[in-house]
Amino acid sequence: MNYIESLQKAIAYMESHLDEEIRIEDVAKVANTSVYHFQRLFMFLTDTSVAEYIRRRRLTLAAQELCTSSVKIVDLALRYGYETPEAFAKAFRKQHGITPSEARKVNSNITSYNRLVIQVSLKGVEPMKYRIVEKEAFEVVGVHRTFSVVNGENQAEIPKMWDEVHRNGINDRLVAINNGDIKGVLGVCGPSAPGSQSIDYWIATNYEGKEQEGLSKLTIPAATWAVFEVIGPMPNAMQDAWTRIYSEWFPSSGYEQAGEIEFEYYTDEDPSNPDLYSEIWIPIKR
Repeated sequence: MNYIESLQKAIAYMESHLDEEIRIEDVAKVANTSVYHFQRLFMFLTDTSVAEYIRRRRLTLAAQELCTSSVKIVDLALRYGYETPEAFAKAFRKQHGITPSEARKVNSNITSYNRLVIQVSLKGVEPMKYRIVEKEAFEVVGVHRTFSVVNGENQAEIPKMWDEVHRNGINDRLVAINNGDIKGVLGVCGPSAPGSQSIDYWIATNYEGKEQEGLSKLTIPAATWAVFEVIGPMPNAMQDAWTRIYSEWFPSSGYEQAGEIEFEYYTDEDPSNPDLYSEIWIPIKR
């Protein structure tokens, strides 16, 4: 099953359980992948989190029922996972701009989010440059934090972490101590625990040697890596590359992800440079 087929099955599962509790572990199981990989796949291909998609769809269905039936608001709130009518009304107003009671009025305007349909367009105009690298385990040192992937928190907080390491000098320090085969600074990402809805994110560098004060050490496992070239300014070039990898490369490559630690490679050049060179490293298997 390729990534697109997996996502379609997961969407069908979520749609059939919108009026029940939906566990991300069950959705990922339907997609035949880990919670960590499924949430990253969903975010890159749809530009929204799993939790946000479910919330939008539930509130869309709730609004449609309010407009076409006499169902009680308290019953709708419970059906779609809200413990109180007040919590339901707050979420409803945030999405639709009106209260549930106002939605019952004639000609009321609601905001509808339709069921996702994933389509793949085969593209060959813009080639993706990549190489396959066999690499033994290696060590990196740096700083790390844990971020939730629920509602895309990691997408908002990781750029702030990068801003901080540039301001406090850690980025320059990592560049200075780098002595491994992989040059530059790495953004390393992996689940904080099996089945977790949070990730550990490292800003680090390939380093072999004595312990560095204030920096932690992480061992990157041996793997076969697909290494993709990324050309362009940050963060758009990197985000676009991830989307193309998931939507174009994986479905047609015959490969699938082999591990849960991935990383991005950055040089110390100006991140706004339109010709900036970066890389994405993903562990793969046939």
